[in-house]
Amino acid sequence: MVLVTEHKLSVSRACFIVRFSRAAYYRTPRPQLEVDAEVIAALQAVVERHPRHGFWKCFRRMRRQGHRWNHKRVHRVYCALHLNLPRRTKRRLPARVRQPLDAPAVLNGVWALDFMADALYGGRKFRTFNVLEEGNREALAIEVAFAIPSVRVIRVLDEVVATYGNPVALRMDNGPELISEALVEWCRERGIEMRHIQPGKPDQNAYIERFNRSYRQDVLDAYLFHSIDEVQAITEEWLEDYNTERPHDSLGRVPPLTFLPRPSSAGQSLLAVST
Repeated sequence: MVLVTEHKLSVSRACFIVRFSRAAYYRTPRPQLEVDAEVIAALQAVVERHPRHGFWKCFRRMRRQGHRWNHKRVHRVYCALHLNLPRRTKRRLPARVRQPLDAPAVLNGVWALDFMADALYGGRKFRTFNVLEEGNREALAIEVAFAIPSVRVIRVLDEVVATYGNPVALRMDNGPELISEALVEWCRERGIEMRHIQPGKPDQNAYIERFNRSYRQDVLDAYLFHSIDEVQAITEEWLEDYNTERPHDSLGRVPPLTFLPRPSSAGQSLLAVST
């Protein structure tokens, strides 16, 4: 204290002048971080569990936990930790287990789903929603549109199910359209298992990732599109060739429908041979 060291006043006189207790004068000062350590720990625990809460929500939760600190002190610490600034939070996903990438040669066992993105010649972006049969790598559908929300995903799946029947399971990533309540309810009603891959692990959905590469090389990167209708028309033409004519290396260099034809396809082939 300056009054004691420079003006040579007694400790009692100096403390009386500045309204300071002698006990506080003799007490060794502690770093503020150490003083507020308990408040910091309690506040960080609440924010970690409830990242979208503001100050008052956090403060009231701390009160319910039995902490009796004054709200002014808690708010000071809250601001010192920069928790009063906008916080970016991610949507929490349930724990995902690694799904085995087995593909027995049976139809309607597992369908793989994925999205792709590209742009028209004019710069407007569009998306594609791809559905692949893992049993024989047959491309069941590719939907092209400027926006494909979960409602449209369900509509496409309804059309594919009406044509081929229900699959046992769907393999997909954790995109917002594929974890929506609408799709979860749709699968629950039909008894279809949802196999979400682990975040950041596209190799767990390798079959459709490899299909996406072929589709991008043969169609999306090979043409300049002026309209969605043009993309859809070229895609449908390519799908027919992919499923029935294009050799697939992992299937013994035969097309998907030659490797494992569907009953209708097999019947049509036999009819063609007999005629």
